[in-house]
Amino acid sequence: MKLFYTGPVVNTEMLVMMLEKHGIAATQAFADPAAPDDGDLNRPAQVLVPEADYDRAYQLFYAEREDEL
Repeated sequence: MKLFYTGPVVNTEMLVMMLEKHGIAATQAFADPAAPDDGDLNRPAQVLVPEADYDRAYQLFYAEREDEL
């Protein structure tokens, strides 16, 4: 697994769901697993994707889209 994104839980949950809709088996983990799970949606978390899917995930979410011009 390769780190794809780090940010607040509220963003990572949505990103994992969007990646899964594109057939990419992403996982989410808290950036600091020792911190208490107090339900804070701003708690830092990470999204991990399989190394084989990293380039495709990057193209989906970070590459410039020519069809938007």
